[in-house]
Amino acid sequence: MQDKTFFEDTDRNRVANSIKRFSVLFLLLFIYSLATIGQSRFSIKGMYLQWGYNTEWYTKSDIHFKGAVNGIPHDFTVYNAKGVDQNDLDAIWKKPIQVSVPQYNYRIGFYLNREKTKAIEFNFDHTKYIVSDDQRLHIKGTIGDQYFDQDTLVTKDGLFHLEHTNGANFYHINYVQFWPLNRTNRKAGYFVPMLKLGAGFMIPKTDVTLFGKRLDNKFHLAGYMASVEGGIKYYITRNFFFEGTAKTGYAKYTNALTVDGGKAKHAFGYAELIATIGYDINW
Repeated sequence: MQDKTFFEDTDRNRVANSIKRFSVLFLLLFIYSLATIGQSRFSIKGMYLQWGYNTEWYTKSDIHFKGAVNGIPHDFTVYNAKGVDQNDLDAIWKKPIQVSVPQYNYRIGFYLNREKTKAIEFNFDHTKYIVSDDQRLHIKGTIGDQYFDQDTLVTKDGLFHLEHTNGANFYHINYVQFWPLNRTNRKAGYFVPMLKLGAGFMIPKTDVTLFGKRLDNKFHLAGYMASVEGGIKYYITRNFFFEGTAKTGYAKYTNALTVDGGKAKHAFGYAELIATIGYDINW
């Protein structure tokens, strides 16, 4: 009999492969848009690749649930629910081969001028969002034929539990403005401040429990988002660099899947810290 670890690793690999398929599709659309840009007055003067990790903080969120579980309809809102991330950053040294266990980021960018001051960037943030259990929250709406407008202790085995832990999965396209601090000597050892403006969508895999019934859902296009990000990168060599940034944004889930075909809607603001390593490819 195979142990639990085997099945957890198999599920993790399946999730990682699904995320990769969605990422490849979005990347192809991104490359197509770059080809269109290439036919305009802009031209691509180089590219860069990045990989790194992140951690998040979220604002409180009002979550609206609508559907029916085991034939019993519900339509209610939970107010000011607290959500947290699950960065698993200790896996970087505990499981160094499994690079996609922590909350990770990758970027593929294309410089739009020879001075490398402007770029268009595909940005994927594999983030996680978990509604904390055992909160006392105000609930308003109907469950079955009963109407509720009261504070209630929300537990995982009671009313609901919701998490986007196989990925809240933020897909962005960013416009990036760089300000190199040393334009005459680009061999190594210089800083480049930057600002990024982006918008995109989310393809989460939502794990939800409603009234004791659980479903780990499929990947699904569930909403949209926008963000602004600022930071600085430092060139270790002519091509290798380290980048640290802080991001803030707004994410609105308009169509998250729940149980028995139900849906959930919610929105939150977030703050994110990101550290990556990268490599410039010049031509």
